[in-house]
Amino acid sequence: MTTETIFTKIINREIPATIVYEDDETLAFEDINPQAPFHVLIIPKKAIATINDITEQDQYLIGKLYCVAAKLAKEKGFATSGYRVVMNCNEDGGQTVYHIHLHMLAGKAMGWPPYADKMK
Repeated sequence: MTTETIFTKIINREIPATIVYEDDETLAFEDINPQAPFHVLIIPKKAIATINDITEQDQYLIGKLYCVAAKLAKEKGFATSGYRVVMNCNEDGGQTVYHIHLHMLAGKAMGWPPYADKMK
């Protein structure tokens, strides 16, 4: 699936976003509907619709998304206290934009299950 998404438009600077990190292969920007004090989306610049569309050739790129998360956690001071990263897949998984993206949330204690207000 190579349909253009809102993320493609952000990558191409056709629509604005608050970018917090960028390199040749990835981009991280603030979520427009944050669920934590720090909530960014980390995306590959390569269009991959869902987790199901990741190929063996994408292994390095997918790993790099997590390296960017770790780098941001250290830079923003969340590495020690903790943070959450999650990637949704398809409708029942909560995916709304069909360009894979890693949500990084930090700045508060996270409940479990994810929709709970309190930690177990």
